[in-house]
Amino acid sequence: MRARIPLTLLALAVLATATPAASQTPLPEPAVDPLDSRDAKRVERMEKVVRELRAIVFQLQKSDKPVVVQPADTDARMAEMSEKLGDLEQTLRSLNGTIDNATRDLDAARRENAALKSQLDGLSERLAAVEQKLTASTVASAEAAPATAPTLPPAGDPAQAFAEARKLMLAGDYDAAENAFADFVEAYPDTARTPEASYWLGKTLSVRGAHADAAQAYIGAIRGWPQTSWAPDAVVELSRSLIALKKPSDACQTLAEFARRYPKAAPTVAARAAAARTQAKCAA
Repeated sequence: MRARIPLTLLALAVLATATPAASQTPLPEPAVDPLDSRDAKRVERMEKVVRELRAIVFQLQKSDKPVVVQPADTDARMAEMSEKLGDLEQTLRSLNGTIDNATRDLDAARRENAALKSQLDGLSERLAAVEQKLTASTVASAEAAPATAPTLPPAGDPAQAFAEARKLMLAGDYDAAENAFADFVEAYPDTARTPEASYWLGKTLSVRGAHADAAQAYIGAIRGWPQTSWAPDAVVELSRSLIALKKPSDACQTLAEFARRYPKAAPTVAARAAAARTQAKCAA
């Protein structure tokens, strides 16, 4: 196997072997030593290194092994490692940027979800409060009104009772239609047509200006936000009743929910919602 030593060491060794007699002859001490103690120690260390290198070269020559000069590739390897480290740093910076962006997007989504939840909770609370106030107002009105004979609930088929109430509504007999729809809601509180009956009851109440009772009827109609043809109009009518009751803030909350729940409402209903939004001075 060939022995490899750096070129610098070989040069020092060649110099040492070129004049062996002279290198082994001690130098005469100068009359005045120009070196201080620190420089003298440095020179001693250098001389020790030279002696060790000389010994290595002599030993290789005696073993009859060829001496091969192998340039050191330390600088090339250092450059390669530096380039790899640079690539790794760039990759880490890119990953950190991606993580930061994802974190910001996640935080924004969380804030948006929290804001929406807060708005929905606030709207639900407002609707509940309005319903409670309307109920109290209705009870007070009923207590103040003179006693009348109770209206008998309709008997027979609920579908027939609903159809008869609708006929009265279409004929323009709003007083009779109001009584018919009110009787239907009272007699059949759990049928599939009960929410729609509450909606038409609210319509008849709105005609005669009973906005508090109308708002209560509309709330009963849209409880659960049904996906029916009449539901978007019921929400708009509720907002109009709230505006008439001097509750523009509640009306704006209702209209905001209308836009979210019924984005595909009929153009005529959407136009009435926009008019109500303007009337209530809702924020854009």
